[in-house]
Amino acid sequence: MGRIFETRKATMFKRYAKMAKQFTKIGREIVMAVKQGGPHPELNPKLRACIANAKAVNMPKTNVESAIKRASEKDSSNFDEIIYEGYGPYGVPVLVECATDNPTRTVANLRVYFSRNNGSLGTTGSVSFMFERKGLFKVDSTGLNHDDVELDIIDYGAEELTWDDENNELIVQVAFTDFGSMQAGLEEKKYTVKETIKTYIPTTTKELTEEEEIEFKKMIDKMEDDDDIMTVYHNIA
Repeated sequence: MGRIFETRKATMFKRYAKMAKQFTKIGREIVMAVKQGGPHPELNPKLRACIANAKAVNMPKTNVESAIKRASEKDSSNFDEIIYEGYGPYGVPVLVECATDNPTRTVANLRVYFSRNNGSLGTTGSVSFMFERKGLFKVDSTGLNHDDVELDIIDYGAEELTWDDENNELIVQVAFTDFGSMQAGLEEKKYTVKETIKTYIPTTTKELTEEEEIEFKKMIDKMEDDDDIMTVYHNIA
């Protein structure tokens, strides 16, 4: 069928792989939310946030329901949220956010990813001081008035508001300690939250050459293929 078909097929498979990874991540987040707060979204704000995130990536409803049901079973596996720290090639600080039912397996795999790519797994606190934990909320901005929204949510901890008119979204940034307050505030004001994100933002950035970035990305790609690894953070500009 030719080279164009092969290129399209490769792109399609990459997209499907990314979707599968997103579904795995959200599935584990749902399990942890149910274990912590129960299977009823109306009583569990963490679960409500997970369901909103599932909708944002078009995760099938059956997958969501299956994850909730699985988490509700007494003998189901529980996942621990663990942050590992280290340095990648060229001294790039890296935070690796994991959700795992076997930390021994996860840390062993991480050591391999770091060591095979001229990096090293560090100890707790070795690089986390270079990042700030933040919460982001993507809100449907259709019909919203900028001034009214700012007055509505400023008391819930909003640090920064970004209006994305192209996608009809308002992105609200908060300190992580205000995540719950902002979620409750947006729900109280009846805003439509399309997605919630807990993230780490670097306080400084590091420049790499194009060749160095390619080498660094090889390590990131290996990590992101691991089901135990949810998100990898770094400070490359």
